[in-house]
Amino acid sequence: MTASNSAGPLDPGGPVLLVGAGKMGGALLDGWLARGLDPRLVAVVDPGLPEGAAAALAAKGATVAPEPGAIEQPSAILFAVKPQVAAAALPTAAAFAGPRTVVVSILAGTTLATLGAGLPPETAIVRAMPNTPAAVGRGITACVPNAHVSAGQKALADALLSAAGAVEWVGDEALIDAVTGVSGSGPAYVFLLVETLAKAGVAAGLPADLAARLARATVEGSGELLRLSPDAPETLRKNVTSPNGTTAAALAVLMADDGLDPLMERAVRAAVTRARELAG
Repeated sequence: MTASNSAGPLDPGGPVLLVGAGKMGGALLDGWLARGLDPRLVAVVDPGLPEGAAAALAAKGATVAPEPGAIEQPSAILFAVKPQVAAAALPTAAAFAGPRTVVVSILAGTTLATLGAGLPPETAIVRAMPNTPAAVGRGITACVPNAHVSAGQKALADALLSAAGAVEWVGDEALIDAVTGVSGSGPAYVFLLVETLAKAGVAAGLPADLAARLARATVEGSGELLRLSPDAPETLRKNVTSPNGTTAAALAVLMADDGLDPLMERAVRAAVTRARELAG
């Protein structure tokens, strides 16, 4: 596995077509523009795009709802529709793809083989699994290329995806299901932690609004400390745990044989199993 987080102005060397400008696609588009991508190199295909959003993009110079042949062959196509409409939308990507195009898919549960079957032969394809913190530029995306992706196309895919956070590359597509269980679904686990911590505070006697603020700020602050500290999570945990103190008492419950470790393993395993089911 290799990690990357590209920086600097974004120059794709040609048009970038975004198929699907919902939450994740829109977050990536915002990241590209913030990174200096010329809006005139952006084309967007999304029948559900609100009229105001379409007009705003057009005003910046982007091309909205182009017909095949109306724009230069894209350097990249970012496929970001919802999985349930992927089969209907894939021909759109196929109509624009050319020999130099890399197709980057962020569709959960959609394999390289499935994508390749709907695109021209030998199309360069990158399958990617981002997560929702991409909406604030703090996401992490794991990617796997097919055999047709060149070094330059991989670099371009990396640059496009890193506009919304860190990027990791894996060589085995089977790992994407595990990535889904850890980072793809992982933000929901963290949000649930905030919910349950607040509920536990209420059970201990705190007013609900205060418990919610304490839980939220604790997780936010701990995440920032984790980001800024060079120490491993284990070290940070030990730093806040005094022998025989209150934290040690709580951790004795969370780290018991039936505590958080086996619970999280079961949760991730369930997510991985479901990802494999969705992939067929």
